[in-house]
Amino acid sequence: MAANKHNKLAFLSMPAPASYVAGLGRGASGFTTRSDIGPAREGPSAETIAYAFHSLSAVCLVHVADSEAQAKRGEEPEIDSEQFQDPDNEYGLFAGMTYEADDEEADRIYEAVDRNMDARRRARREARENEELAKHRSERPKIQQQFVDLKRGLSVITDEEWENIPEVGNLTKKKRRKDERSFVVPDSIIVGDRAKAEYESSLDLKQQQQDGFITPADAGTMTNFVEIGQARDKILSLKLDQISGTSSVSGSATSVDPKGYLTSLNSVVLKSEAEIGDIKRARMLFDSLVKSNPKHAPGWIAAACLEEHAGRMVAARKLIKAGCEYCPKSEDVWLEAARLHNPEDAKVILANAVQHVGQGVKIWLAAADLEQDIKAKRRVLRKALEHIPNSVRLWKETVNLESSPADARILLSRAVEVIPLSVELWLALARLETPDRAKAVLNKARKSVPTSHEIWIAAGRLLEQEATADPDKPAEARHKELEAVDRTIEAGVRELRRHQVLLTREQWLKEAERCESEGSPRTCEAIVKATVGMEVEEEDRLDTWVGDAESAEARGKVGTARAILAYALKVFPDKRHLWRKAADLEKAHGNRESLDAILSQAVHYCPQAEVLWLMAAKEKWLAGDVSAAREVLEKAFVANPESEQIWLAAVKLEAENGELAVARELLVRARTVANTERIWMKSAVFERQQGQYAAALQTVATALSRFPKFAKLYMIQGQIHQLQSNYAAARASYAAGLKACPKDVTLWVLASRLEELDGKSIKARALLEKARLLNPANETLWAESVGVEERAGGAAQGKTMLARGLQECPTSGVLWSMAIWAESRPARKSRSIDALKKSKDNALVTCTVARLFWAERKIDKARGWFARSVATEQDRDIGDHWGWWLKFERQHGTPEHVTEVIKQCVAAEPHHGPVWQSIAKDDKNVGKATKEVLELVATALQ
Repeated sequence: MAANKHNKLAFLSMPAPASYVAGLGRGASGFTTRSDIGPAREGPSAETIAYAFHSLSAVCLVHVADSEAQAKRGEEPEIDSEQFQDPDNEYGLFAGMTYEADDEEADRIYEAVDRNMDARRRARREARENEELAKHRSERPKIQQQFVDLKRGLSVITDEEWENIPEVGNLTKKKRRKDERSFVVPDSIIVGDRAKAEYESSLDLKQQQQDGFITPADAGTMTNFVEIGQARDKILSLKLDQISGTSSVSGSATSVDPKGYLTSLNSVVLKSEAEIGDIKRARMLFDSLVKSNPKHAPGWIAAACLEEHAGRMVAARKLIKAGCEYCPKSEDVWLEAARLHNPEDAKVILANAVQHVGQGVKIWLAAADLEQDIKAKRRVLRKALEHIPNSVRLWKETVNLESSPADARILLSRAVEVIPLSVELWLALARLETPDRAKAVLNKARKSVPTSHEIWIAAGRLLEQEATADPDKPAEARHKELEAVDRTIEAGVRELRRHQVLLTREQWLKEAERCESEGSPRTCEAIVKATVGMEVEEEDRLDTWVGDAESAEARGKVGTARAILAYALKVFPDKRHLWRKAADLEKAHGNRESLDAILSQAVHYCPQAEVLWLMAAKEKWLAGDVSAAREVLEKAFVANPESEQIWLAAVKLEAENGELAVARELLVRARTVANTERIWMKSAVFERQQGQYAAALQTVATALSRFPKFAKLYMIQGQIHQLQSNYAAARASYAAGLKACPKDVTLWVLASRLEELDGKSIKARALLEKARLLNPANETLWAESVGVEERAGGAAQGKTMLARGLQECPTSGVLWSMAIWAESRPARKSRSIDALKKSKDNALVTCTVARLFWAERKIDKARGWFARSVATEQDRDIGDHWGWWLKFERQHGTPEHVTEVIKQCVAAEPHHGPVWQSIAKDDKNVGKATKEVLELVATALQ
């Protein structure tokens, strides 16, 4: 049968017919290029094509016959997987080719064509879809649309009609509630309920036979209530032990406090399922650990702690007991076992521990801590010292228990014999001895431990204490004994170097600070003298020492800073700034006598330093010693005969003490000797303050002939004319000044204000415009221009001018402050944030922000921002900020806050600020102190 079967693939081995074209029968002609076919040739003839067609038909008939035969035999015909392949699908053709940029561009073009074609048909398609949807809605409307007209009619229904609408009934007859059925209560229930409240008034027959209410008992059986009570107590005790988790091993005792039982119940922690699961997993891990390595002590301790955390104290004690058996040489296991038991059992455990670990210091200390009696503690510690005589900690604990210094001294004497290398024990013994014996003890200690710097420092402190113990001792003797401290520390440093003990200078400075904090300033000074010059290059000494002094002062160690500066001044006695720093240190942290001593030495070594002379004279003056201040200034005149500062200081001293004639004579002499522009200006100001306007004008005229470029002379001249209401002369003075000094901003402002005072705002604007051309990007001129516009009534013009000013001066604090106040209240906060960013936290903007918080009643924030406005040295010189702060504290602060602000302001001595300068330089306020000026400024600020 196999031989008769036709092979349907036999045509594959047949030769192709002549002029065969693949696919021609199904209409595919394919395509060829000239490179494939070469030169042009004729196609197949009609006879060839007809022959190929008949051959293909024969093959198809063979296939059909085979298929019918398979169907008769019950076989399924084989299906070719590619017989239905789309001829336009190029997947198989281009499967192995790369998708290049040209292909991507072609796809993009085809997609664009498809989109355009779709856009052409979109309008008609959407119109057709809408029409079909409307038709569908009209044929089958929604229920909501069907009742639209009825809903619209509900708007005219009255409340009565609405109430009369009947309730919706259940017309579907689905889920209808069954009718509740009622039943008659039986008589037995009624009678029984009635009998509950009745009382029996007679005995039944059985009760009468048994003699009343005596309950009959079985023969020989009696209830033992004592045993019941004992059982109840035992059960309660066991429950309490389980709850407290502190019952003993035997279960016969408990440490539960009955009074605190309810409190302890509140402390019971309920664990979640997750925590219980974690505990179980950890228990399995620790169980595996202690079984695999039973000699590992930390494993036993961790396992016991886990059980303790889980509240299973009995299991924890069993585990730690097993740990003590497997690890008898571990101190930690014994200590943990003692901790997990009550004190009585812990004593027994630690007694067993010392038999195995007799050298364990921690075990002996724990045993001593368990004892409540001091004698018992001493007995335990002395027993420990028999086993461990070389333990410093045991000796210290034993000495601390002694109440008698004599007994402590005896113990320490024995301790230093046993442990001669312990510095702590030597120092403790020296502290308990008398000064003479202490010296001997420290000498022995120095020989025993020659590498310890603590012993040398203790020796220096002992000498200092001995020198300062007697307040009636003569100064020379005390000074001589204190010099021994310096020699001792120097010798100690040398000996330590000889024994190759090299401490760094930072370590020595820390020791000096420690001595200062413990009340030994001379020892601190001696350490600084002996060690501050170590490890410093010669050219870096001054900067290094100044940095060390500043760091010590910042840490609050004034004595160390003073000692460092004193040593630096011995090396560099001619450095003015060094003397100034030392004087500032004494002014801030010392007393008046120490400051006078520093300044006296300063003017001796630096006689040409005018600042030091002025500081010395001022301190004498502030102390109330005017004659001493005059003497200091006389000596300053000898050293600096042509110093204008010293001449002016002498004039101020005499003027403020009421010696006006002497002050005037000094000014005349100063104009002759020094002949500086500032002296001439002060002379004119002095005459103006005394009301001598003519003399002041004459002095100004003479000064202008000598110093025509000094702008302040023109200001004084114009102000005097303005006080006399001679606006024309004042205008002429300012005009002359502006011609001579066109770069002076203050002169332009005064001229503008004069014109504004005279009612000529237009001319004031013109002057300021000219000033801004000559002095570009000047915030003072822009602020004055804004003020002129606002005072003239043009708020809009003022804001425009302010915007122009901020464009030219984007970091100006005064302009940003004005911009904040120019905004409405809701917009000020955001404006202040911009101002802080642009002005880089300018002090004026910071003060403005503080005032904003003040207006919002945020007191703490306002106080903090006021403090920030006077944080730096430059900001502290602005008096207006201090005035605002004082005004704020008066309103919202306590008297302590007010006092603190005044104190800080007096220490800062401010000189600048628009309101501050106008009040401080007013002739009425001449000679007033900083505190008085501050009060006036705080009152004037609005």
